[in-house]
Amino acid sequence: MNENLFASFATPTMMGLPIVILIIMFPSMMFPTPNRLITNRLSTLQQWLIQLTSKQMMTIHNKKGQTWTLMLMSLILFIGSTNLLGLLPHSFTPTTQLSMNLGMAIPLWAGAVITGFRYKTKASLAHFLPQGTPLPLIPMLIIIETISLFIQPMALAVRLTANITAGHLLIHLIGGATLVLSNISPTTALITFIILMMLTILEFAVALIQAYVFTLLVSLYLHDNT
Repeated sequence: MNENLFASFATPTMMGLPIVILIIMFPSMMFPTPNRLITNRLSTLQQWLIQLTSKQMMTIHNKKGQTWTLMLMSLILFIGSTNLLGLLPHSFTPTTQLSMNLGMAIPLWAGAVITGFRYKTKASLAHFLPQGTPLPLIPMLIIIETISLFIQPMALAVRLTANITAGHLLIHLIGGATLVLSNISPTTALITFIILMMLTILEFAVALIQAYVFTLLVSLYLHDNT
């Protein structure tokens, strides 16, 4: 039971070779690209959503922070599309892997922190010791602030991994219960099937929300350092 439950989180292979890179590249091929002067409704909707998201996320940034707009928009599109494609049957969700999420979170966090130390050195160092701190608490407070700084990328990665993994596990468990109950009690199976449909709709929303939250937190880290 445990093997079947977590089998969907195992890295898929083809002829003994992992195909994670191909799966990661697949969502980018799903977005429509306008190849003519007159775009269709799907391309127009895509452009409108990107402009709306970038406007809400990048308004608080100065000119230096707004140079990250393209990367942050690419990040939210990648995470959102990967999460949504992972909801398809017999599919694999790369964002359920903590290693991949750390691979996204650590470089982005490090880039924001390095930018802060380069252009706002005094303000960045001031975060480690708030003004008015009592003298006996200074060493402890510096240690706490340092730990909180280095735990930020871990929090980003674990939040995304836990939310996506928990949703997939719930869908798997309720789906298995629906199949078992279909031979025992059709009425109960119908109720669990309705719950499964509602949970699937919720997971679609969670997939998009988690992409937005991940990118928004990176944007806030960048705002604090530019």
